[in-house]
Amino acid sequence: MQLIDRFLPHGTNFDFIRYRLVAFGITAVLVLGSLTLIVVKGFNFGIDFAGGILIEAQSTEGPADLHAMRTSLSALELGEVSLQQFGTTGRDVMIRVQRQAGDEKAQMAALAKVKDTLGSGYSYRRVEIVGPKVGDELVRDGILAVVFALGAIALYIWFRFEWQFGVGALVSTFHDVITTFGVFALTGLEFNLTTVAAILTIAGYSVNDTVVEYDRVRENLRKYKTMSIYDLINLSVNETLARTILTVTTVFVTVLALLFF
Repeated sequence: MQLIDRFLPHGTNFDFIRYRLVAFGITAVLVLGSLTLIVVKGFNFGIDFAGGILIEAQSTEGPADLHAMRTSLSALELGEVSLQQFGTTGRDVMIRVQRQAGDEKAQMAALAKVKDTLGSGYSYRRVEIVGPKVGDELVRDGILAVVFALGAIALYIWFRFEWQFGVGALVSTFHDVITTFGVFALTGLEFNLTTVAAILTIAGYSVNDTVVEYDRVRENLRKYKTMSIYDLINLSVNETLARTILTVTTVFVTVLALLFF
């Protein structure tokens, strides 16, 4: 806290509530834009949800030649085949093959074709085959997980504080979750079970800061009975600002480490 005080003097009084209408407008644009993208463009569902074959291959002879791999695999006529390079060495490739018509034998035959085409210059770190029934069940379970998590968060805030606080927490958490969905729809990033776990983490992190803010608001409601709600909310946000900056910065640095390393 002493470190943050060098940049954020004690007794700060930023008028956050003054810009509430601007914030409401930006929020409305983000939410409506995200919903539009989800409906119009949809998600790039991973093998977990869409079904198909997922292969993690690693070249044993130096960096993988994506162009040559794509050309040879496309000639197999297995439908949509996508390749994505990952890692820092250029040797690791994620191969996604759409689900083949037929039973598990048809999927295994397609997998064998891929391996035969790539030859002995690749080792295989992971192979997954997901059927459409399993994919549909995972979609349903993923939706239920997010809905139940948001509902449980709202109930907790309701009993911990007041029902108005619960509604506010639900709306703010919904905003964070839906805009994350919108980013995935906009960028076409693969949407899989790991994404669902990340979204639940975002919801938990979002409500964590909300609870801290609400707790300070409740304390100040008891302490300053004659203060207007406008000034009281501004005071509460300013009093928890240092803590918010420290927490967000710590998480941001951790996420950067995950992103780059």
